[in-house]
Amino acid sequence: MHLTLRRTGVAAALLAASALLAGCSGGSAPTGGDAAEDEGWVTSGKFTVGTGEPAYYPWVLDDDPESGEGFEAAVAYAVAEELGFDRDDVVWVRTSFEEAIAPGPKDFDVNLQQFSITEERAQNVDFSSPYYTTTQVVVTTEASKGADAASIADLKDLLIGAQTGTTSFTAIEQVIAPAAGAQAFNTNEDAVLALQSGTVDAIVVDLPTAFYIAGVELDGGKLVGQLPEVEGSEGDQFGFVLEKDSPLTEQVSAAVDALREDGTLAELEEEWLADAGEAPVLE
Repeated sequence: MHLTLRRTGVAAALLAASALLAGCSGGSAPTGGDAAEDEGWVTSGKFTVGTGEPAYYPWVLDDDPESGEGFEAAVAYAVAEELGFDRDDVVWVRTSFEEAIAPGPKDFDVNLQQFSITEERAQNVDFSSPYYTTTQVVVTTEASKGADAASIADLKDLLIGAQTGTTSFTAIEQVIAPAAGAQAFNTNEDAVLALQSGTVDAIVVDLPTAFYIAGVELDGGKLVGQLPEVEGSEGDQFGFVLEKDSPLTEQVSAAVDALREDGTLAELEEEWLADAGEAPVLE
């Protein structure tokens, strides 16, 4: 298969990167088939991947990342193979969103749960190259005051919430700037419950999550539309989180880049996120 051919070429590039990294840090990171013997990983010979608890569709199916089903679960296994790990060598651990991006030592090699790459977060952790780019979407219900909103101006007098610490929350503050301010919730699940109960009039989440929430979790769910990008932004980019100054960052980024260049990321996006469809951009 093309994955086998790809691994051969990438292994050579990773060997070169490993040699350069060793000269800088005195350690090494796994490449090709040498993963079990190299240093730098939480557990030698294992690729330890963190995700949320629970982990949501379409990123992970049935809260079971070990299945490899769901976009982020599939991406994690593709990156593991690119780095030379067998599927059985991938170990999953669970963390909260905030725990993963807080400064300090980590119990994972990488963590993925839709972490937007931002300069502020990069002060505390490392990010890999982006594996996905999305936009932020306003979600409401047919029974909400937000149901008739058709523009950003229509949203300003509404109560709009999002998970705190996320790009969705920042988008409310910077793009919508509602009169009552952004309403903060610990998780997306809490935000959905608040929308269902009428505590807020709308919530903001990333595009694939928006389609799932509107179509599955909400009664009468409705997409108001996408928020426009902030000037100078290239979209909301998701990357793997690693410990700050991790010796593994370069290798993980090289693997992600290789998967993007050979079309694997696009294939996985089509397989797991194609049902998301489109939502109009609000003005």
